[in-house]
Amino acid sequence: MTEDVTISMCKDAASLDAALGVTMKITQADLSYLRALGSLGEYAVVYRVWREQAGGGFGDQAKNPLTWGVLVYVDGQLARIYSARGSGREWSNLDRLEKWLRSQGFWYWWTRNDLEPLGEDADGTVETADDDTPNADADDTAAPAMFPPGPPEPFKS
Repeated sequence: MTEDVTISMCKDAASLDAALGVTMKITQADLSYLRALGSLGEYAVVYRVWREQAGGGFGDQAKNPLTWGVLVYVDGQLARIYSARGSGREWSNLDRLEKWLRSQGFWYWWTRNDLEPLGEDADGTVETADDDTPNADADDTAAPAMFPPGPPEPFKS
């Protein structure tokens, strides 16, 4: 399977956004207006990004270089959420980010993390995303999609 190494090589938020195809910046205040126009997509993308904001605690870039950012679709193009002061919105906690997303009218979202390894097992081996079972139907020449083609189907009761 081909692997997109351009994302793992990004060392700042701007180069990561460029690699992901982010073409716009919008603020939180723009969300309700864009939703009223019908220009805002139904779901958001929560993604791991390099921290831009300096500060103490979780804002310490040496101790915590990564944070979470939000992308939304505006008329089919990716836009990153920025603050009114012009810097990218950042969340260190996914629980708080979930509350913010729901308060902005998003009921589902995708989460992606291209910047951290998947983790280690108890014996110290690193988990991988590759499945060890061979798949004869798999096309190893096609690159994986950057984002899902559409929102997930809602649960039916």
